[in-house]
Amino acid sequence: MKTNFSTYKQLLSFIILAVTYAGNAQEMKISLNEAKDAALKYSHDIKNGSLRIEQAHAQRQEAIAYYFPTIEALGGAIHAFDNIIDPIAMLGIPEIDNLYLASATASEVVFAGGKVRNSNKLAEIQVQVHKIRAQQSIDSVILTTANKYWQLVQLQEQKKVINAAKLYLDELLKQQQDLLDAGLIAKNQLLQVRVNRSKVLLNESKLSNLRKLALLDLALYTGLNYDTSAVAIDTLHEVIPPKLKYQHTTNVTENSNYRLLDEKIQASKLQTKMAKAELLPQFSVGINAVKYGTFDTGLDSNIQPMAFGLVRIPISAWWGAEKQKVKQQEIKEEIAVNQLKKAQDQITIGIMKSWYDLLDAYHQIEYAKENLAYAEENLEVHRDNYNSGLNNLSDLLDAQRLQQEAKTELINAFAKYQNSETTYLFSNNKLEAPSLEELKED
Repeated sequence: MKTNFSTYKQLLSFIILAVTYAGNAQEMKISLNEAKDAALKYSHDIKNGSLRIEQAHAQRQEAIAYYFPTIEALGGAIHAFDNIIDPIAMLGIPEIDNLYLASATASEVVFAGGKVRNSNKLAEIQVQVHKIRAQQSIDSVILTTANKYWQLVQLQEQKKVINAAKLYLDELLKQQQDLLDAGLIAKNQLLQVRVNRSKVLLNESKLSNLRKLALLDLALYTGLNYDTSAVAIDTLHEVIPPKLKYQHTTNVTENSNYRLLDEKIQASKLQTKMAKAELLPQFSVGINAVKYGTFDTGLDSNIQPMAFGLVRIPISAWWGAEKQKVKQQEIKEEIAVNQLKKAQDQITIGIMKSWYDLLDAYHQIEYAKENLAYAEENLEVHRDNYNSGLNNLSDLLDAQRLQQEAKTELINAFAKYQNSETTYLFSNNKLEAPSLEELKED
């Protein structure tokens, strides 16, 4: 009875430890969405993108301010050690040794060749440019995180292949040991299996270190805690053929790099207009009020308001430096148009390459699956032949190695497909990515 109670306590303790371990292990699992969310919150590029948008908004507000009148106030006073004006008794003017002056001016540019209006449009373009770049940063973070995550999954799946190879060789090693003990084989056959098993153990050690590096890489990029026991919960699984999943089109205008170059052309056109504005007359109006006098003599003026209008005609600019600046800006505008045409071809090639890479990755999966089926059948035949005495041990070990390599190739093909698919979506601006506003709300 005492023994049964002791056994019951041990079993209960084991169950409690198993449940506790399972709970802790669950906390160490990482999903792709968790990694993406962490990276989006941690990325310094995204934070800087948000700051640049705020900076562009401030520049836009600065440009809008030029629509409003400029108001200035001026005040000054002088106190002299000697008289500024000696007294003139005949006129009743006392000695004056101090003066003050106060004035206020409000002026407004009525016409400046369109510089104010175009400056506002240019500032708005800058806002849009920084928004596009901020979204590019978000897409880039998602792409990089996915690649790092699937690299971790790839190494985890390769570990399963190593474990299966160890199990197979352990079984074969036991069989060889039994045959050796029975005097049916020479010892070199047992050693042959041990050598292959040692190679598998070496690969297991290398794979373990690579997995730790992949975890560290993912943790540093996403800001997640680095834990060598953490695992990715996703696995490499069957995929839908790309031609059935996607309606592939080459719409270059939706590409973010194309949109940036298009905005650059619009900005260049506005800068050309602003350069031409330097050749046009400028007209401004305003009002000014002045009061002056002394502090202690009572000689003060009334406030003198007056309106004014100013016309500035830049005559020398018509053949001088301003004219050359217009020519330079027109050349820059033409260069921007040519850059867009050149980039359009490059973007088209990039999109098509990402599509063909995705198709190739899918075909590689099909070939790897077919190769694995042959390798497994080959291993099974060699095992049967070896057990029947028709094949030698070396042929069986070669067949086992080929089957292990075929499994690894299939895993690599699945991992490559995941990366190729993410790259294809990235090239076509089709990644499931939140906007900067959605990130701020989170």
